This record gives sequence, C-alpha cells and structure tokens, in this order.
Amino acid sequence: MRAPITTTFHKDATIETHPTTALFPLLDEEELQSLADDIREHGLDNPVVLDTTGRILDGKNRLRACEIAGTQPTYTTYEGADTDRYVLSANRQRRNVTKGQLAMITAKARSLSEHEPRSPGERSVRSLSEQAGVSVGRIGQASMVLRHAPDLAEAVINGTMGLNEAYSVAQKNKAQAESSEAQLARLRSEDPQLADRVAEGELTIQGAWAERKARQEEDLRQRRVATNLLCEILPALAQIRGSRTFAQYDPELAPPGRAVTREVIEHATTALAEVAAAWKDRDLP
Repeated sequence: MRAPITTTFHKDATIETHPTTALFPLLDEEELQSLADDIREHGLDNPVVLDTTGRILDGKNRLRACEIAGTQPTYTTYEGADTDRYVLSANRQRRNVTKGQLAMITAKARSLSEHEPRSPGERSVRSLSEQAGVSVGRIGQASMVLRHAPDLAEAVINGTMGLNEAYSVAQKNKAQAESSEAQLARLRSEDPQLADRVAEGELTIQGAWAERKARQEEDLRQRRVATNLLCEILPALAQIRGSRTFAQYDPELAPPGRAVTREVIEHATTALAEVAAAWKDRDLP
C-alpha cells in the first residue's frame, strides 16, 4: 500500500466522510471526551487522513475530539487507489469494534463499491479479509446477512446484535425464501394464473395455495353433485327402454313443475347426445 503524503493545513471540520469510513461506529461520549482531553493536553498525535477528493478516510473521531478540545486538527492525504482497503486496514485494531462488526462493515463496504471499476484482486473477499483482519468465513456470514436479513446489518455494525445471531436469522430467511421459490415454481406448473398474481404482488404464496385448495374443493363438490345426478337419472332412464312406461304417461298425474313435455324430451335428447360425446372424448366405458 502506498503511504499517504502528509500535508498539514487547516480545514473546516464539517467535511464529508468516505462511505466506508462512515460505516464504522463513533466512539461513545465518555470515550470521545477522554480522547478530547488527551488531545488538549498532548496535542493530536495522528492527523486526520483524507482521500484525494477531501473526504475523511480515517480520523472522524479524532476530528470530533479536536472540536471538543478546541484544537486545530492536522490532515494528511492518502493518494492510493484502493481507499476501501486503506480504511479497513487502518481500523482493524480499533478497540471498540469486534470481529463481527468488522466483518459486517467489510461486507457492506464491498457491496457499496461493487459498481466501481476494480481489478479482481482489489475486489476479492480474500483481499479485503486480509486488510480488515477478519476471516473469509466471517465476511461470508456478514454477506449472508446483507442478502437475507439486511435490516439487521446496522444492528451488527452498532454492536446491538452479534453477527452470529443475525446470521442465524439470515439462514432461516434464506431457507424460507428458497421454500417459497420452490412453492412458486410448483404453483406455476399447476396454475400459471395464480402464480402470475403472486409474482405481481396481488397474492402471497400462502394465499395462492389457499385459493387453489378452495378451487379444488369446489371442483370436487361440483363433480360429486354431477356424478350423483347422472347416476340417479341415466340408469333409471335406461331401465325403461323398450317398456310401456312412455305410453302410460299421464300429464294429469305429473308432480307440479315436473311435467314431461315435447320441449323437455328434446332437451333430454340433446343432453343424452352430449353425455355420449363426453364419454367418447374421455374414453369412459
């Protein structure tokens, strides 16, 4: 890593912070006051490090402590190309940051800079792991949290939740997401229209399966009713074929609303033809 070129000068304290540097938590009030007292008594040992655009790379706590102490800070400019690696390397020994926090900061810094053009070496997890002083496995866990439980990343960085706990939640979320994807794929094969409604956010996957189950139950009910009706009517009609039943029909004895007329016979004939066609299409006995 190329060493920074030091330039001592005065600058306004409200300067911008580099995105990776901004991920690191600030000192608490007691620690900050202690640092300010030390600076007031002994001066600023290490200058605030800026990048070539003037953003803070290292020393945001020192800058705040200088303000409290009423001491004018000094600055140095880092002219290397890989500012992320510099920030991670500079902060790896911080006492108020755990390995879990460092892993999450490293993973998030990598995700923030993915759009920037970098060489494969600069971009690799192993390279960042070496600079941050945390294992590739821990960075992998942090990356899992970013993908499957991103709302917990800030809690890990702030130290209010451990990386292991957040990783456990991320694993469960991943398993649930994969299960949902499998369910959606199955739903698409069985009912593409319902799957489309899930994809469009109109239905949840659970709601879609519930609707499909309701449709299947209604379809079964209708098939049961139709089957019972046909089994009641057609065998009875077949039994009177060739008998004198038709000749003995007396309109005056017909139940109210159930008289047999020529129109009813025509409809019945059409219905029988439709039944025969359906049985042929379905290859039923």
